Amino acid sequence: MSLTRREALGLTAGAAAFITFGGQLAHAAAAETEEAIKAFSGGAMPESGKISLEAPEIAENGNTVPVSVSVDSPMTADNYVESVLILAEGNPSPAVATFHFTAMSGEAAAKTRIRLAKTQNVIAVAKMSDGTTFMDKKEVKVTIGGCGG
Repeated sequence: MSLTRREALGLTAGAAAFITFGGQLAHAAAAETEEAIKAFSGGAMPESGKISLEAPEIAENGNTVPVSVSVDSPMTADNYVESVLILAEGNPSPAVATFHFTAMSGEAAAKTRIRLAKTQNVIAVAKMSDGTTFMDKKEVKVTIGGCGG
């Protein structure tokens, strides 16, 4: 197979664009994730503890990655989990799911399957009824991307 001059120029321009803007896209995704966490937590930086995120260390296929989250809370009228946000730091749109709870929920736990574009951090943030927030993070290595990767 031989390339024409036009095809070679197109490939070179594409490679140059990727080198120039590829790093900015990764930085933009991390910044977007941080902004989503700040918006969810009301600007406060979430603490560690109380929330537990379970995700596989290695996902053979990013199309369907099982994750579960649970929050240690008495779930009483005075002290309960309001909501849990799950984010995938390297996805084109980091916010994956939000689960809402009430004191009548009994426990703050949820399971779902998410799609991951590449190896990345999965983050869970819990917002409590008193306004405090807690965060847990796991890195999931993806061998076959689920978002077109």
